[in-house]
Amino acid sequence: MIGYTTVGTNKFDEAAEFYDALLGTLGAGRAFDADTFIAWSTGPKAPAFSITKPYDGAAATVGNGVMIAIAMDTPEKVDAFYAKALELGGTDEGAPGKRGDNFYAGYFRDLDGNKLNAFCFVSK
Repeated sequence: MIGYTTVGTNKFDEAAEFYDALLGTLGAGRAFDADTFIAWSTGPKAPAFSITKPYDGAAATVGNGVMIAIAMDTPEKVDAFYAKALELGGTDEGAPGKRGDNFYAGYFRDLDGNKLNAFCFVSK
């Protein structure tokens, strides 16, 4: 159902490098690349993740309560994705671990402070 998600950035070139490296670990590449907007995807029919300079020219801001969740299929992949985000300059918002009976996730913020997580479902 979701076609793509977008986060604003005030550090366009740095954000592009961050997401090239981070999303590249999932096999995603640039599906659309313009002066103010880049989208990454794993294929033509797969959802995309994008960054943009705000259209109105104002500074990008982080939405309170907004988070993008990236699905993984194993806890090990969650751990690796989270670690890569921190290695690239992201900041910790909750180390990977089990939350509840069958939900495993790691939370981080990108270079602009946008909150993301990597998650998977695990057996009880």
